[in-house]
Amino acid sequence: MDQADLDLWHMRRALELAAEGRGYVEPNPMVGCVIARGAEVIGEGWHRRFGGPHAEVEALRIAGPRAPGATMYVTLEPCCHEGKTPPCTEAVIAAGLRRVVVACRDPFPQVAGGGVTRLREAGIQVDVGLAEREARALNAPYFKLVETGRPWILAKWAMTLDGKIATRIGRSRWISGEPSRAIGHELRGRVDAIVVGRETAVRDDPRLTARPTGPRTPLRIVLDTRAALPAASRLVQTAGEVPVLVAAGPAANEADRRRLAEAGCEVLVCEGQTHADRLASLLDELGRRRLTNVLVEGGGRVLGTFLDIGQIDEVHVFVAPKLLGGADAPGPLAGRGFAEVAEGLQLDAPEVRPVGSDVYVHGRVFRGERPVVE
Repeated sequence: MDQADLDLWHMRRALELAAEGRGYVEPNPMVGCVIARGAEVIGEGWHRRFGGPHAEVEALRIAGPRAPGATMYVTLEPCCHEGKTPPCTEAVIAAGLRRVVVACRDPFPQVAGGGVTRLREAGIQVDVGLAEREARALNAPYFKLVETGRPWILAKWAMTLDGKIATRIGRSRWISGEPSRAIGHELRGRVDAIVVGRETAVRDDPRLTARPTGPRTPLRIVLDTRAALPAASRLVQTAGEVPVLVAAGPAANEADRRRLAEAGCEVLVCEGQTHADRLASLLDELGRRRLTNVLVEGGGRVLGTFLDIGQIDEVHVFVAPKLLGGADAPGPLAGRGFAEVAEGLQLDAPEVRPVGSDVYVHGRVFRGERPVVE
């Protein structure tokens, strides 16, 4: 195995390790690290939890006295600032490593190339860009949050073969089967928030919790322009146990806002004249709170607005072998939509597989990103 193949082999292992942190480290990025002497791995690590030791520190601890002169493979540029943990660059320098291979730079303003510069100033050979596309894909939600100030949006729905998410009178339980719903609960358990519209909250009366629980407890968000969510809804009734945020409009009645607040909900007034404007305001606020992954479960009007403002990043769709028909039966995406087929969003290498009797389609929206190798 030549050096290029060896480097790629170690970096792919580092990427595997990084993925172990999914759901546990946000809003930090997932990071994996391998320290090796040739083909021999002498240390491995990954960022296991928010506020915990970084991947580089874990790998260096395992490598111990064998670290001097070795090569480190890390999926993201080592940090060079004092945060919840000391700078990783100083640990790398102190360990006496000869070379560091970095998959991609960290856009976080307090790093942003500074980690690479610090290592090079210390005389360490630093190579940047190996498996960058894979590394950026792994941490796409983190990159979006840092670069745009908004969270990564996962859109989920279940529909019939004829594209209906409910019957003509609004019945939707259950379109998908139990195996599909289990995947939905797994998604809930690793995101920071779940969004539904008021109509969905009233019609389905969901709890919007993960069962069984996952590594995260998501904030439950209801888009409710008039702050009219009924006090009897299960969301309001359980607001003291799991947080609920009602995103209201500026014209919402003060008494209704106070009623929901007294029931334990947080009421956030989102400025804007249209649903799209208010949704954009909400996303900016969620970004300020450093929510990284947000799952949107509907209904069609809500999902359609996310589509219209270009804020769907990833989709999870369960297609059931059923036909409902009905001109008035809703589809998954309302809103304005696109005028031309060519304008529609396209998924990048989607995964399509059977789940029980359903078909599960999962993929990210293609944005045309291309890696830059240094």
